[in-house]
Parts: sequence; structure tokens; C-alpha cells
Amino acid sequence: MNPFKRFVASVLIASTTLMGLPLTAQASIVSTDESMSVASADANRDKVTAFLAREDIRSALQAQGVSGDAATERVRAMSDSEVSQLASRVDQAPAGGILGLIFTVFIVLLITDIFGLTKVFPFTRSVR
Repeated sequence: MNPFKRFVASVLIASTTLMGLPLTAQASIVSTDESMSVASADANRDKVTAFLAREDIRSALQAQGVSGDAATERVRAMSDSEVSQLASRVDQAPAGGILGLIFTVFIVLLITDIFGLTKVFPFTRSVR
């Protein structure tokens, strides 16, 4: 028998034998609080992303040297607690006073650049 056919036959025999082994699965009950926290985290992330999609916000970010797409990608990479804090700042900001929020996004991006997690600003040097 050809060595290639022998190898293929051996692999097929082994895989067919292993398919019969039982697989274990784990399940648990998801509490209402856990379910609601995931939903609220998604809502907060959508709120911040929609805020960053506004044209006036994008132009203010561009003035700081940050592209809107980079800021949106960073929001996707944030933890749920960071996004929650940022969403509460969006809610607290007055209609025309968004400069503090833009400054917060700028600082978050600057810190992540310094730690080497992102590369948004050309003037930063990573500590890595």
C-alpha cells in the first residue's frame, strides 16, 4: 500500500475512533443582574460610539490629532467599566460643553499610546 494512503487511513481510523468519545459541556443559570449588566454595557458602548460618530465631535478630535476611527476602535477595546464611566460623562456634559469629554478621550488615547497598546499619536514613545 502506498505510504500516503496508509497515513490517510491511519488518520481516518484515529479520528473515527475519537469521534465516539463523549464531550462534556457546562451550563449554569444566568441571573437577571448578569443579563442586565451585559445589556447595559452594550447600550453604553453604543451611546459612546454614537457620540463619537457626530460630525462636531470628529472635527474636535481631528483638531487634537486623533482620527475618529481610532477613537471608535479604542472604545471597542475598553472594558465595560471604562465605557460606563465615559457614557456617564456623555450624559453629564452640557449640550455645548463637550470639550471635557474630548479631553478625556484624548487622555485615554494618550495613555494607551504610552503603554504601547495603540499607536494613535506620532509624538509618543512606547514604554515597551
